[in-house]
Amino acid sequence: MFSHSTHDSVLPTYGWDSSWEQLALSSDAPAGSVPGRVARVDRGRVDVLTDTGRVHAAPRSACAVGDWVLVHDGVVAAVLPRRTTLARAAASGRSEAQVLAANVDTVLVTVPAGSTSRVGRVERLVALAWESGATPVLVLTKIDRCDDLAGVLAELALAAPGVEVVGVSAVTGEGVDAVAGAAQGTTVLVGPSGAGKSTLANALLGTDLLAVGAVRAVDDKGRHTTVHRELLPLPTGGVLVDTPGLRAVGVRDAAEGIDRAFADVVDLAEHCRFADCAHEHEPGCAVRAAVDADELPGRRFEAYRKLRREDEWAAARTDARLASERRARWKQVTKDQRARYRARGR
Repeated sequence: MFSHSTHDSVLPTYGWDSSWEQLALSSDAPAGSVPGRVARVDRGRVDVLTDTGRVHAAPRSACAVGDWVLVHDGVVAAVLPRRTTLARAAASGRSEAQVLAANVDTVLVTVPAGSTSRVGRVERLVALAWESGATPVLVLTKIDRCDDLAGVLAELALAAPGVEVVGVSAVTGEGVDAVAGAAQGTTVLVGPSGAGKSTLANALLGTDLLAVGAVRAVDDKGRHTTVHRELLPLPTGGVLVDTPGLRAVGVRDAAEGIDRAFADVVDLAEHCRFADCAHEHEPGCAVRAAVDADELPGRRFEAYRKLRREDEWAAARTDARLASERRARWKQVTKDQRARYRARGR
């Protein structure tokens, strides 16, 4: 069991509360363990923010930026159960998920003005944010370069029903206060390279702590100036997690998040004649009728179907992997049993 005094503790500024305290007290960490929050993860080492400052520790189990942990003698002795987990399908194509940040309250989905592929990426990131249990907020960056701001904001609002949309320019300062007001609790910035995440993060932090880079004029893409996920305290309260640009945004175990991101499609589906309507050629399909009447963009409907198929495929891969692991374990059990029987017969 660990011991921790809340008197003059800085941990509440990182999100520590009585619930985390109770989880820590019920853990099996050794006496004298120190609570802290993972600020950065490197190979074989994690940086943890504690009451005594930033300490380095060796992880005994997998940790992610945002995790609350208990450190003992330079080792992460326990990782407290996560409240929320922002994850995507691994970029390698493996069936495991890649955790982007843990215990997140707000996801700032950044998209640069002028991006030609913004809508599809926004829908994916919003689905992942809803699935995590956090609240997504759409942030249109670089609005000082936008000729049709109202039109672009309206387009984003249609791509994410029920999600707050904020325009911001870190250069002029317009919209920074609105983003700061939307950044509640633990906030993570996600989006493609060149979206201006680090520039926006510096504006929210009130200082140039993070490196920023130029965007290539030929394709409007940026370099990965942020190469690690980093958790930093915000001057207005809460903490901010900056992340490297995401080239691939795969979904995995995100059915509920997809349905919430496409609430307009799901609401229409409830009016189909058949409860198991596949929205193909069934009579009385409310979704198809809305598409034919231009009440629902065909692109959006196809995006929903694509994400659901991708999520189901990822689930099937996971099931196949688990089945393979079970077969391997039983083969090993059988092998061990035969070896014991042979040993007894000698």
